[in-house]
Amino acid sequence: MTTRFQLSAGGVVCRRGVGGQLEVVLIATQGGERWSLPKGLVEKGESLEETALREVREETGLEAEIVERLEPIEYWYWWEEDGRKVRYHKKVYYFLMCWRGGDTAEHDFEVEEARWFPIDEAIQRASYRSERQILQQVREREPLPC
Repeated sequence: MTTRFQLSAGGVVCRRGVGGQLEVVLIATQGGERWSLPKGLVEKGESLEETALREVREETGLEAEIVERLEPIEYWYWWEEDGRKVRYHKKVYYFLMCWRGGDTAEHDFEVEEARWFPIDEAIQRASYRSERQILQQVREREPLPC
């Protein structure tokens, strides 16, 4: 059995909505059935922070500023390559970010939709338990500088 390691980085982009309510952005994939945080693979020569900012920009259309690094998550998954299953061990570093500009309509082709949600709704909407836990960590950090 082949096992490979992947290193990714992404962001929890925050802003203040109506009435000062904390909002975060999620992306939709797989026909709008899966909602998640923006993230992607670290490219050669890129720092975790550079990857996180690039992936946020590509997948959400937003410009953001990093506030702090959050606890990383790790998981295993299977993927078929050349007719055989490969096991992946993935580690993702997320960063708490403040929105500085851009438009969610400017997301890239890999994403079907990027949308702002109040933090509590984002926690409910997020498809992955580990990402819901990351969002809960962000909610517990209130008040945020965003």
